[in-house]
Amino acid sequence: MRIIAFGDLHLEPNKAAAIPNITSADLLLVTGDLTNFGGRTEAARMVSVLRAVNPRLLALAGNLDRPEVQEYLETESISLHGRGYLYGDTGIFGVGGSNPTPFRTPNEFSETELSALLEQGFSQVTGASRHILVSHAPPAGTATDRLASNTHVGSRAVRAFIEQYQPDLCLTGHIHEARGSDHIGRTLIINPGMLCRGGWIEVLATAGAITAQLHIPG
Repeated sequence: MRIIAFGDLHLEPNKAAAIPNITSADLLLVTGDLTNFGGRTEAARMVSVLRAVNPRLLALAGNLDRPEVQEYLETESISLHGRGYLYGDTGIFGVGGSNPTPFRTPNEFSETELSALLEQGFSQVTGASRHILVSHAPPAGTATDRLASNTHVGSRAVRAFIEQYQPDLCLTGHIHEARGSDHIGRTLIINPGMLCRGGWIEVLATAGAITAQLHIPG
């Protein structure tokens, strides 16, 4: 199974079409922030553009998407928020929005709420032999949640979940300047940054393992 993942579109989806072999990928994963404080209409436009590239799609609403974006993704049956999906032996589950920010963005959750949503999604794929977590908010205290000021602003709940359950892979976003990768135990964490800046992730799920590579413009 080959997966292409990216996020933080912020109403700029067009670079997705330039990702090599994206049309033949088995699945696209969008890690959140389809819009800039937008709603259903803007999100539907982003999803339409992506589906024209590859119709096999799952997505999260980010913290800059209004709650109605989450409702739209649910009506389209492509939401990962508090949900899990089985693809053979691989379980994919997720949580959208973010932990509280100083900016009071439209789609924020308490750490307690994020923890419950993670457990809810994971419960639907516990029987899988391998697991991919898709979280708009990165885990706290990693290279993927660090601002330019070196302040870590990620989710404590996401970190605690990873420490406890050790999914094979965590795909994240939210903090644009924290593009890169890190590990918590055996879990590989990757933040591709904003799609408009060219970052994306290729994931290969085989019978033996899950591998992932961050691609950034040269």
